[in-house]
Amino acid sequence: MHINAKGLVLRAVDYKETDKILTVLTDEGGKRTVKARGCRRRGSRLAAAAQLLVYSDMTLFEYRDYYTLNEAETLEQFLGVRTDVALLSLGSYFAEVMEAVAEEGRGEPALLSLILNCLYALDKLKKPPALVKAAFELKLMCLAGYQPLLDACAVCGAPQPDEPMFHLGEGVLCCRRCLEGAGAGQVRPLDQASLAAMRHVVYGDPKRLFSFPIGPAGLERLGSACEDFMLTQLDRGFRTLEFYRRMEGG
Repeated sequence: MHINAKGLVLRAVDYKETDKILTVLTDEGGKRTVKARGCRRRGSRLAAAAQLLVYSDMTLFEYRDYYTLNEAETLEQFLGVRTDVALLSLGSYFAEVMEAVAEEGRGEPALLSLILNCLYALDKLKKPPALVKAAFELKLMCLAGYQPLLDACAVCGAPQPDEPMFHLGEGVLCCRRCLEGAGAGQVRPLDQASLAAMRHVVYGDPKRLFSFPIGPAGLERLGSACEDFMLTQLDRGFRTLEFYRRMEGG
């Protein structure tokens, strides 16, 4: 059976002499493992589509739950990301996280849209990588069922805490005084700018995901809160994140 799908390559592993095994996030069936036969041969018509972080219109052949890439037309190669080592390391991190969250055979177009928008923001819009990374991590948690509660302090109900704190394990906003006794490792301090940015990502228009003003100090707090919230909720680390940190000198 032939299936037409649009998909982004999240992982590409060389197989045998001329093939690759691809992990593809598709619009119609979620994450799929796809064999690209002969794509490493010179002149292969599948070569471009079988590269990491390439988005293509694909024709897949399904046989007994195995998928083979028959045809592909590349729609976006994100060359600005794939030819910059630092941006490629960040894009690879996005791909590894998405591979961990997406499910086999379950169409989740919002996940595909999120990672495509983030790659586009890095490639074409030239948005700051730290801003895109934080927005990706927080929005992904919302889509994966871990949306935090940020409208008011979870304890006293204050809508604008003077010293806002974010609880990583509970995913809630609190005043500093309301969090007395909480372990320091479970909370991250925010300021008004980082709190406004988090609310924009969680509650705002997905088409304007990166459209929020924030300075260096607020961005640093935003980045810490979003990354640590995601790692806490998923309860795992990512090797590509460690590599990206080294690239950034962090």
